[in-house]
Amino acid sequence: MSDAILVYVTTAGEEEARRIGRALVEKRLAACANIVPAIHSVYRWEGKVVEDGETLLLLKSTRDMLPELTAAVRELHSYSVPCVTAFDVVGGNADYIQWVADSVGPESRAAD
Repeated sequence: MSDAILVYVTTAGEEEARRIGRALVEKRLAACANIVPAIHSVYRWEGKVVEDGETLLLLKSTRDMLPELTAAVRELHSYSVPCVTAFDVVGGNADYIQWVADSVGPESRAAD
């Protein structure tokens, strides 16, 4: 298993997803941000079932960066309780997974 993670974040819209994704990549908290512009969410909030259109933000990062990444999302996000969940990457293209690791953190070795 690698140290790579995929972080799932829902946002209020494409503009917010782009703003958050760009900020996290610029801060080297994420190697890459993918934006899926149209998802439909059904959830319970404040005792009611709610349906909303949202934008999905998928982030590639590492376990070590998750606490700081989560804090940054919470600071930048419009929701009072933003969805930020992380999943371990258990396989895939080893070169890509290494690129993710090399692209995040203060000692990032990826070429700019």
